[in-house]
Amino acid sequence: MPDSRDTSLDRAGAKRPLPKPGIMDIHAYVPGKAQAEGVENPVKLSANENILGSSEHARAAYLAHTGDLQMYPDSRTTILRTAIAERFRLEPERLIFGCGSDEVFALLNQTFLEPGDNIVQGEYGFAAFAIGARACQAEVKLAKEPGYRIDVDEILKVVDDRTRLIFLANPGNPTGTWIPFSEVLRLHAALPPSVVLVLDGAYSEFATDPAFQDGLDFARGTDNVVVTHTFSKLHGLAALRVGWGYAPPEIATAVDRIRLPFNTSIAGQHAAVAALADEDFQKRSIEHVERWRAFLAQQIGGLGLEVVGPSATNFVLVGFPKTPGKTAADADDFLSRRGLLTRRVLNYGLPDHLRVTIGLDEHNRAVVEALAEFVKG
Repeated sequence: MPDSRDTSLDRAGAKRPLPKPGIMDIHAYVPGKAQAEGVENPVKLSANENILGSSEHARAAYLAHTGDLQMYPDSRTTILRTAIAERFRLEPERLIFGCGSDEVFALLNQTFLEPGDNIVQGEYGFAAFAIGARACQAEVKLAKEPGYRIDVDEILKVVDDRTRLIFLANPGNPTGTWIPFSEVLRLHAALPPSVVLVLDGAYSEFATDPAFQDGLDFARGTDNVVVTHTFSKLHGLAALRVGWGYAPPEIATAVDRIRLPFNTSIAGQHAAVAALADEDFQKRSIEHVERWRAFLAQQIGGLGLEVVGPSATNFVLVGFPKTPGKTAADADDFLSRRGLLTRRVLNYGLPDHLRVTIGLDEHNRAVVEALAEFVKG
């Protein structure tokens, strides 16, 4: 690491303002594409959005507050705090709210990291974990994911005395894979008590295997586990940016010292409360995902392509050969020309894969038909 004194002098004497060391080395987050050249109204299967939309009740709640645009939102997020606490039997004072769960990750990084500290995440972990850590001049240590799956022993290999946070997305993005909660417990038992274990449950509602748990019940009795959730995926409120975390009281209090005061909107809070109560929409969304991810895995696998998994999310990760003309990049171009937008995952260290969000019935069949045509050449 460069000497901080020399760096400060260089910045003080510079001819223009310079960002602090490490900022310009961060790779900015790249969202899934929403357009294809020469194609009108393409089908967007690149961002893991809920293809069924969102709850009608959530939309009505949002519209009911369009007359409140001149008002600041409730900084304590009281109505949503109360609704989540009641739904999941949680202590309301232990909840953290953010502009999406991404902001909760950033707040945790800011709270715990100093230059020279590190976080640990899986080698294919969500990009926002690392972006927030590097912004704090901390190191990002990557644990190998054999078989595209989090491995507890690999995580423990890279934990050291400067590790402050471990980010574990379960199920993972972009892999879609998951580990049983017995493995999460094994990881927690082996960690120093000073390390915060962050369980990212962005896709947890789609994981229906009995061996899966999101960790909320376990976190209640610990001093170093934070569980996060979002309203962007199952609830279909990605545009409103509402995420939350459940943390030990001391961590929640510390994070609240630096949280921006009005980081969730009035309409967003009310829409999230309505979405949380609409269990019928949640049930339909989960059933749709379960039905069609099995279809995609079977049909795409039958074409001779690798389907990572089994997926426990609302997407599948598809592997392609390195053969010229048959690569992931070639497949992405082929699908885009047919108006089917998927996600390349080069920035996650997976240059030979495409991530495909589960779409409507006709979208999923179109993806399979297009890939069959692509494979045949």
